[in-house]
Amino acid sequence: MTGEQLSRDIIETLRSQGHEAYWAGGCVRDQLLGVAAKDYDVATDAPPEDLLRYFPDAIRVGVQFGVVLVRREGVDVEVATFRTDHDYRDGRRPESVTFTRSPEEDVRRRDFTINGVLYDPIEGKHLDFVEGRADLEAKRVRTIGDPEKRFEEDKLRMLRGVRFAARLGFEIEGATFEAIRKHAPEIGQVSAERIRDEISRILTEGGAKRGFELLDESGLLKAILPEISALKGVEQSPQHHPEGDVWTHTLIMLGKLEDPTVTLALGTLLHDVGKPATFQRAPDRMRFNGHVEVGMKMAEAICGRVRYSGEVTEQVVALVANHMRFMYVAEMRQSTLKKFLRMPRFDEHLELHRLDCLGSHGKLELYETARAKLTELPEEELRPPRLLTGDDLITAGYRPGPRFQEILGDVEDAQLEGRLTTPEEALAYVENRYEPSSSQTREP
Repeated sequence: MTGEQLSRDIIETLRSQGHEAYWAGGCVRDQLLGVAAKDYDVATDAPPEDLLRYFPDAIRVGVQFGVVLVRREGVDVEVATFRTDHDYRDGRRPESVTFTRSPEEDVRRRDFTINGVLYDPIEGKHLDFVEGRADLEAKRVRTIGDPEKRFEEDKLRMLRGVRFAARLGFEIEGATFEAIRKHAPEIGQVSAERIRDEISRILTEGGAKRGFELLDESGLLKAILPEISALKGVEQSPQHHPEGDVWTHTLIMLGKLEDPTVTLALGTLLHDVGKPATFQRAPDRMRFNGHVEVGMKMAEAICGRVRYSGEVTEQVVALVANHMRFMYVAEMRQSTLKKFLRMPRFDEHLELHRLDCLGSHGKLELYETARAKLTELPEEELRPPRLLTGDDLITAGYRPGPRFQEILGDVEDAQLEGRLTTPEEALAYVENRYEPSSSQTREP
């Protein structure tokens, strides 16, 4: 079953009970733009108690606001009762709602005209009370009614407006954009989790470069990610970065993202975040000594501030930590190279390096070298079974302690470089270099 099929079934059920029901929101917008809808929402005049009676297994996701979720065969469709909203006191959600039988009243409390068109899939008719189709044709993002009021009601709508404009390649209508600029400092009233989700969507849904340009122009970037705003005007050496400052470099890279994971997109955004704090103008060129280490700490702090998971944060910090290591890939020892290539999700490290090159000097020799090495080395050479374990060392008379990790790491390096191939060779290697009684390296 698809979302379209389930939503049609829901509408037919509601119609059979004498109710109005329509597709609403993004699915109608996408249909009018000729693209496949990701999700289907239904709006109806049926009150919440009737929705729960018609769909007894519905999930009560926001029944006080007239919203339930109907699930069939792993497919979800949100069904909402027509309503008008009362005061928004927290810049997030209305204090209360009044259910209505009027589809127009329901539409006029929504955010943007392009999301305000309803569609009857049974009769094939649109209901457009807010000139949403005209704005879609004009490629324009405009609030429904007074933009000041819309953004005072829900501050997150400012980020949503930027996201729609970036993803669709639309312009933000003048009064709407001015209202965003006016209210941008208030975005901090929105929870970090909601901001995080919009940042992720801007980065991954398409149009990330334009999205961050709009965030910057509107003042939202400085309010939510001041560390990224600080990249502007930070000069770089022309021989390595002919494109310009760190902000320009980052924007070019964002513009080259193609259906990225959120971790790759965040790694792209944050890979040089440590440069402003480490900028030095040397006689020969601009230098950023320690920008990787500083950037790692900043990336971790940013991800924590906007509530990314530990797993996401760990990978983003790893991307920042390792993005400069590619310059040494042609001269790495075999053990170092193999450990580098077998890092978790190395494909993201490799892609970040490619984007880094394309966003600056354009030279891909080291990228091609790393990719070739990854292809040439079979899995059993990258991740061979251990020749020795801690238990083997204990059996051989070594006392457990912090040096175990050093000893086993030494053995693994020798194994990865082809100097050791059997457990017997590995044990002899250890006994020749480390005293069993103290686990100390023997003096030469």
